[in-house]
Amino acid sequence: MEDQLLSAIDFEDEEELRVHEWRTDQLHRLGIPRLLAEIFAEDVDWHEVAALVGHGCPPLLAVVIAW
Repeated sequence: MEDQLLSAIDFEDEEELRVHEWRTDQLHRLGIPRLLAEIFAEDVDWHEVAALVGHGCPPLLAVVIAW
């Protein structure tokens, strides 16, 4: 399923894909389910999500706020 989602996103080159995967990993480590992290990786600043989570905000709510 993840491969299908990645193929639906148009990346210019391999580096963009690696950055997307890295952002996905960062969001997932903050407690966001992998599929949602994959979807929101390009739309939220993971630093903002991390700051909110660090202040006690639930991860999913943090993504909604940052989105």
